[in-house]
Amino acid sequence: MTRVAKKWFARALRATVPVAVLTALACGGGGGGGSGSPSNAYAARCAVPRSGSSDRPGTVNDEKTWLRLWTDELYLWYREVPAVDPAQYATPVDYFHVLKTPATTASGKLKDQFHFTYPTEAWEALSQSGLELGYGVQWVAVRDTPPRQLVAAYTQPSSPAAAAVVARGAQVLQVDGVDLVNDDTVSGIDTLNAGLSPSAAGETHTFLIQDVGSSTPRTVTLTSANIVSAPVQGVESLPTATGKVGYMLFNDHLATAEVALVEAIEALRLEGVTDLVLDLRYNGGGYLAIASELAYMIAGPAATAGETFEKIVFNDKHPTTDPVTGDPLAPMPFIDTALGYSAQAGQALPHLDLARLLVITGSGTCSASESVINGLRGVDVEVIQIGAVTCGKPYGFYPQDNCGTTYFSIQFQGLNAKEFGDYPDGFAPGETGPAGLAGCLVADDFAHALGDPAEARLDAALTYLSTGACTTAGAAARSDAASPIPPVEGQLPRPPWRENRILGR
Repeated sequence: MTRVAKKWFARALRATVPVAVLTALACGGGGGGGSGSPSNAYAARCAVPRSGSSDRPGTVNDEKTWLRLWTDELYLWYREVPAVDPAQYATPVDYFHVLKTPATTASGKLKDQFHFTYPTEAWEALSQSGLELGYGVQWVAVRDTPPRQLVAAYTQPSSPAAAAVVARGAQVLQVDGVDLVNDDTVSGIDTLNAGLSPSAAGETHTFLIQDVGSSTPRTVTLTSANIVSAPVQGVESLPTATGKVGYMLFNDHLATAEVALVEAIEALRLEGVTDLVLDLRYNGGGYLAIASELAYMIAGPAATAGETFEKIVFNDKHPTTDPVTGDPLAPMPFIDTALGYSAQAGQALPHLDLARLLVITGSGTCSASESVINGLRGVDVEVIQIGAVTCGKPYGFYPQDNCGTTYFSIQFQGLNAKEFGDYPDGFAPGETGPAGLAGCLVADDFAHALGDPAEARLDAALTYLSTGACTTAGAAARSDAASPIPPVEGQLPRPPWRENRILGR
């Protein structure tokens, strides 16, 4: 089993990195610029050809030449890539990291934050097994330098973490006897890394945690396993003064989410909900078609018939044809029947016919999740945003292997039915401007369970429904002794491939 680690705390604490939940970005694999493209002449000309592959003998310079030509053909902002001397860079991967735009967004962050590589062997393991290696808990780094704070955001059902009752808001104090909060030694960090990021199933590690509402820490022993993700959780109907309000937590646009979303929307339809709070605060994206299906199920046929959910735009060299597949470019519609990812193919999708949606967001709400927001706005469904500014990724790419490295370089942008897709700084609650939405900026509340009407963000959403205004009372009330973690927006330690638009299986 291949292990890939991502550094996320200061001094190299690593995230638990799943060993594959998605099958492939874009259309199921890599793709160059087409058989007649200049880059094709240098493709698979490798300094170290892989045994049993189609690699040909070549040089490091051949690999660098391929990278530059491939970038010029497919990179969305190819005109902005600086002309740099490839000889200055020791490896093709080093060279690749500078083959991107240096431009910044209006907020000052890099326009392209999504330029990365994986060893191809690791990527294939990540993209094909359909499992996630770990304990079944999503950690959030509230503070990434000493004194560090690491808390549980949610757990997967029937996982080791769920069995040990590691609930939302539980703070990790020690891992295998090492102080997570303060230890900054090399040996201590190595121990923390090994516990937080197990390299194989069956590893046992000991955690000292402090539960919400408890002043006494407790010790739990967790054994790593291959976890099956439950992307849809906490579906319920909440009675309010304005009617029944549906709520559901949606964490990943995985293939298994299709049937779970169908069942959730049908249950809420039968309950007669008149509004929906869709909790996307931890959803980094996934299959774009599932985002389209969900948007259809929210808005219904009257609002979406014949409309574009998302239009894919490549650079100006490819105005009408997908340069990787060769297919004519056509907008993705609002999909009204299941595609067979996990629900029965061809079945009519249930729908709520809502004119507005309340969406809970966090800084980890990204890519395909943002497409749900943007796609609905494109057909005049009112989207009210509660939480934090989203990640800002209206972009996607096809992964491309060359000589044992898989490269990920931004190649297309998604636009809604109104031709809008310019939100590189994310959608912002309560802000004006093209990417501003009605709603409230509210910090994440780890003192309450997700779906609890007292949880700060859900409380704010329900309050907004009844009053049309934001309130700070609910959020302020959460800064009490119930949890050592005040309301805050933490970092989600997850690898970049979990924050994507995936065009197909």
